[in-house]
Amino acid sequence: MTAHFDDATLTQRLAQGTGEILKGVRNVGALQGRALGEAGDDLAQNWIARVLEQHRPDDGFLSEEAADNPERLGKDRVWIIDPLDGTKEFATGRQDWAVHIALVENGTPTHAAVGLPDLGVVFHSSDARAVSGPYSKRIVVSHNRAPAVSHHIAEKLEFTTNPLGSAGAKAMHVLLGDYDAYIHAGGQYEWDSAAPVGVCMAAGLHCSRLDGTPLTYNNKDTYMPDILICRPELAEEILDLAAKFRESNGSY
Repeated sequence: MTAHFDDATLTQRLAQGTGEILKGVRNVGALQGRALGEAGDDLAQNWIARVLEQHRPDDGFLSEEAADNPERLGKDRVWIIDPLDGTKEFATGRQDWAVHIALVENGTPTHAAVGLPDLGVVFHSSDARAVSGPYSKRIVVSHNRAPAVSHHIAEKLEFTTNPLGSAGAKAMHVLLGDYDAYIHAGGQYEWDSAAPVGVCMAAGLHCSRLDGTPLTYNNKDTYMPDILICRPELAEEILDLAAKFRESNGSY
């Protein structure tokens, strides 16, 4: 008989189990580079899909590694997954890759988990707590596509910008207090942020678009142009600086 897991437990077990699978695939050393990344994506996706088919067969599903089924648009409950966020980082032995698992209900993440397997931790919305205290005076940005607006905001706040890999890793390091904000423009997809946003919102961090509008999930178009995750006391100032930058430059 299959054990019954409530949504919170299932979310956490999916993130933990996926991380263990991915570490096992990498640690045996049989594959490297692109082949390792592709194997990790495929195996993690297959395992998650099988678990959800067993435990939540009536829920919708959206994943970076699976063909989109439009039936999800008619579902109140949809799992939004990135089995391996930061494939390049994973395949090259870096630590800044993550596993994203989110249950979205009526457009909002209600249960979310972000695993950072190389750090041996799974952050979960049911017990997430953001670190407070002195500012780090650092903003975390993309390795490849750090937006101009992030450098502008950092300069105005007298902060620095620092690159990191996975979106989940960036968001969790804001939660940990290593950075005060994560700013991204130039595009992501719902699976890049659903789980990190679910965890960070539960922990009390500010999460929104760069123009301040709320983040919603399970849309027909899964593209998300930009995102801000930050300490709540900085949100108003960062959003104001972002608005002024866009007004002067026409984009972020």
